This record gives sequence, structure tokens and C-alpha cells, in this order.
Amino acid sequence: MADKQIPSTKICRRQIKKLLLKILQIKMPELKILNSKEIKGIYGLIEKQWGAKIKLDYGFLKNSKNRIFIISKDISKIDFSRLRLNSVGMYFCEIDRRGIRLSIEGSQIVGPKATKNIVELNEEETKKWFKGEDLEKYCENCSGFVILKNNKDFLGNGKYSNGRILNYVGKTRRINVI
Repeated sequence: MADKQIPSTKICRRQIKKLLLKILQIKMPELKILNSKEIKGIYGLIEKQWGAKIKLDYGFLKNSKNRIFIISKDISKIDFSRLRLNSVGMYFCEIDRRGIRLSIEGSQIVGPKATKNIVELNEEETKKWFKGEDLEKYCENCSGFVILKNNKDFLGNGKYSNGRILNYVGKTRRINVI
């Protein structure tokens, strides 16, 4: 019996979710596909924290550490029977009791639409940030996680508290020579 071919035209969400679920259960049981209600919750957190109204055309996955990954819906066109996967998608954000914290890439997606909790850094502050240092910087009307920006570049997320921005750049992504 021949395998059913999925038409190359628009694939419905149910088919994508069903295929992703099958793939993830076999290859990566620790990832959960988020439903539309959970995705809307993430959009709500983003809008509340940064004033950004976004809608992404991606599938959303959550791991056991509450990290959210986004993945192209075109993944349904890939034959996974011969692949061994360790991870899938791009790390977008993490949600915990402190709120929502964007990855560097997440800040680059949300940043252009953000209207609040954005901190503009000068060149010296940017160098310190990439070295992994916390920043002493006052930000009027900022609270919680802020998006850091230098000119048109979005640099990531930091936790703002009492005139200080805590650095969340991972050790492997820090740059010592700039």
C-alpha cells in the first residue's frame, strides 16, 4: 500500500499537529506541541511586557524546562523516518514565575514591534553586555524583563530592577574581544 501523500497546497493545522505529535513522540518525548490557547497566552504575555502585538506563523513547542521553541510549519513535509534528532526549532523564550524572558533571537523578533520596556545602550554598554556584565542603567517606566537595543540591533533580554539590568547572555554566547 502506497504512503499517503500530503498535497503541496496549504496543509491544515490539524494535519500538522498530528504529524508533529507523531514525530515528537518517537524522537523527542520531552517536547509538547502548544495549542492555540497556549500560544495566545504567550502572545498576551509579550503584549503585556513589551506592548508588542505579534502573530507568528510558526508551530510552538515547550520542553520540560518551560522553554518555548518555534518551528516552521513546513516541517510536516520532511520524512523523519531516517533522521535522528536531538532538538528541533529555534529557542524563542522561557516562561517562569518571574515572567517571560526572550532569547536573543526572540528579542530580535519581538523588538521591532515593542513599544515599552526597551533600553537603548551606547557602544560602551553594549560591549559590557556582550562580555556578560550586568549594567547600571536607569530606565524610566521599565519593569521586569527589558529588551536591550543598540541603534537598530536588538541584543537580547535582561531583568531590570532598581537601576540595574541583570545579564542573561549565556557563557557560550559571550564575547570577550570586541
